[in-house]
Amino acid sequence: MACRISELVLECRDPEALARFWCQVLDFAVLDRDEDSVEIGPHAGFGGAQPTIILSRQDEPEPAKSRLHIDVSATDHDQDAELERLLRLGARPADVGQTGEESWHVLADPEGNEFCLLRARIDPV
Repeated sequence: MACRISELVLECRDPEALARFWCQVLDFAVLDRDEDSVEIGPHAGFGGAQPTIILSRQDEPEPAKSRLHIDVSATDHDQDAELERLLRLGARPADVGQTGEESWHVLADPEGNEFCLLRARIDPV
């Protein structure tokens, strides 16, 4: 069993401006957007060999908190089985103010770095 990095999330003040920059730097395209975020990635879309990047609006990114976190997706089984595996490896649930209605799980690694386990399952590289 394994995970792959599927998304990187960067908190920023201006998602549209950063999306334009990183699309040019990486030859990425805008894949999705809403009022608070822009997702960019390879032209082939989500789930390919490269992770997508979500630029998430945060008016004042917290200086003491990492502005970047990793989202992972299971490659060979469902989200529940992967959650159990990650917890056995030393991850622990993290509370960042979620409502309980999210389709993802917020976890922290053994040093406290937050990451999310997504529901989407993707093919291994």
